[in-house]
Amino acid sequence: MSKTGNLSINSENIFPIIKKWLYSDHDIFVRELVSNGCDAITKLKKLEAMGQYTFPDDYKAKIEVICDPDAKTLKFIDNGLGMDEDEVEKYITQIAFSGATDFLEKYKDKANNDEIIGHFGLGFYSAFMVADDVYIDTLSCKEGAKPVHWECDGGSEYSIGEGNKTTVGTEITLFLNEESVEFANEYRVREVLEKYCSFMPVEIFLSKANAPQEYETIDESELRDDDVVVEHIHEDAKTEEKENENGEKETVEISPAKDQVKINKRPVSISDIHPLWTKHPNECTAEEYKEFYRKVFMDYKEPLFWIHLNMDYPFNLKGILYFPKINTEYDSIEGTIKLYNNQVFIADNIKEVIPEFLMLLKGVIDCPDLPLNVSRSALQNDGFVKKISDYITKKVADKLTGMCKTDRENYEKYWDDISPFIKYGCIKEQKFSEKVLDYTLLKDLNGKYFTLPDYIASVKPAEEEKTEEAADSAEKKEDEKKPQTIIYYVTDEIQQSQYINMFREQGMNAVILKHNIDSAFITHIEREKEKENIHFQRIDADVTNDFKEEVSADELKDETDTLTALFRKALGKDKLEVKVEKLKNENISSMVTLSEESRRMQDMMKMYGMAGMDPSMFGSTETLVLNANNKLVQYIFEHKDSENVPMFCEQLYDLALLSHKPLNPDEMTKFIARSNEILMLLAK
Repeated sequence: MSKTGNLSINSENIFPIIKKWLYSDHDIFVRELVSNGCDAITKLKKLEAMGQYTFPDDYKAKIEVICDPDAKTLKFIDNGLGMDEDEVEKYITQIAFSGATDFLEKYKDKANNDEIIGHFGLGFYSAFMVADDVYIDTLSCKEGAKPVHWECDGGSEYSIGEGNKTTVGTEITLFLNEESVEFANEYRVREVLEKYCSFMPVEIFLSKANAPQEYETIDESELRDDDVVVEHIHEDAKTEEKENENGEKETVEISPAKDQVKINKRPVSISDIHPLWTKHPNECTAEEYKEFYRKVFMDYKEPLFWIHLNMDYPFNLKGILYFPKINTEYDSIEGTIKLYNNQVFIADNIKEVIPEFLMLLKGVIDCPDLPLNVSRSALQNDGFVKKISDYITKKVADKLTGMCKTDRENYEKYWDDISPFIKYGCIKEQKFSEKVLDYTLLKDLNGKYFTLPDYIASVKPAEEEKTEEAADSAEKKEDEKKPQTIIYYVTDEIQQSQYINMFREQGMNAVILKHNIDSAFITHIEREKEKENIHFQRIDADVTNDFKEEVSADELKDETDTLTALFRKALGKDKLEVKVEKLKNENISSMVTLSEESRRMQDMMKMYGMAGMDPSMFGSTETLVLNANNKLVQYIFEHKDSENVPMFCEQLYDLALLSHKPLNPDEMTKFIARSNEILMLLAK
């Protein structure tokens, strides 16, 4: 005989809210119902371990999911501990009274609660997001228990009575509503199970109701006790007549006799119950790590390397973080870090747990201790979460510094791929920067790698100009700051090749920094190394003393005044800054330099979408440097009134610009036309 009752709900009208708003993703009901089944099996195993229950001889823990597109139903069947009528009344009809919580309280001295997923007792009700009616058929593992049938149509009323289930466990049947019939489709359910339940600690089998039986053929030696045999197949050995070395014919066996068995197709579990992260790092091979990466992230490019997280105290956390090839610009990289709670998928890239810069990686993190909110899909704010985030940051930093110290060859090999990630991490996370900054590498013009401290040590501090004023202040500030150390760098080896050649001629070195992030990163280094007075300067920011002959202040005054006037007039640039220097290489006629400060300001303007603004409002822009030792420059100075001199001035300026940055379309059109005109003059 069945009876009816009202669901015990503490807050008025909470049921429609649960149905519509408890979970942001409607497919999550699959995860919740499978998780509940896992919990029921875990609890039964605990009771068995404590001697309070004995498994049948053929017991194998499993969860079955059966979809029926004709009946528009979806079933979840577990062989866990089941419930009697009192327990159904207590755990199902009193919403938000958690069975897991109550079970832990009862067996708190004997059970390890890490393995029990449910905390809130609301997961079951996620079924009503997709179902008009829900039936529960359950049989408790208790001696003499009677089966129970419970049903509810999503209102606040239910009915409960004796059922007809004959095996211990619980079967939940969802009668899907019209908007949710997609979940009666086998392929859709498989997709959801693979999303949430790929690593559940219990095997999960999906099938379609009334589907025709499928078969497979195996060798007799592979037959298992639980296989259903359809027929035995014997295949005789195959022979062939062949000619031997002596020209005689003989019979040769080309395939041996085979004994095979046709069996009902074995079901294949959707879940891998022992995912790689649950194993000890010493038990895992490189190939297993790569295979796991391919399987989880569907990425067939091999990861560079990985970090296996394995922590038991002060909190339980396991996982694997992979470094994929990320040598594209940092702002277009997207990693995926999957967060699990007891092998149950929670979400991708939860920013409270995963520091922002680590989002560039791919990986899995499983933390049973995470303080989840009621829908198990978001985190409750908790200082504990910050500790987890700090721990992950520390482990990544330790891995990188350890590689730099003990596996330098591979660290250098990976550097170009992982450098955007590390630089981004240093900028975003101070603790990470403190650990890793001195293990960042700088690659020089010869392709050789240096750690930041090693490169700084190899560069001589810039000589201070010994003007009288500087000499006076030097005595006063002797103890205050180290002399400035300038690190020259290149952002485009082709564009800046003229400057690179000048550096090489003087035996000088520079480092290559060509990622978008490098502009922000060098500012970060300068700030962190403020006491050491480190300054980065692009090689086209100035003409250093190494490239120039020493001349007195007045020696080139006439040339400077004349050439400044000539070039400003020819180019129509009244504010153009012109410097005349005696460069050691007389083949160089002209160069353009842009002060480091101005260029960084321009970079910042581009980054923040201010490219249309006039850079000159922030100070001077390019400086044209003319070489007084160059014959073409001397010709212009000596023939200032010649009709072709304005054209030569324009050409020299454009040539200087070309070695500094690309010309814009109008400038390039004029440059080509002018080059043709100059060639015609030569042809005459």
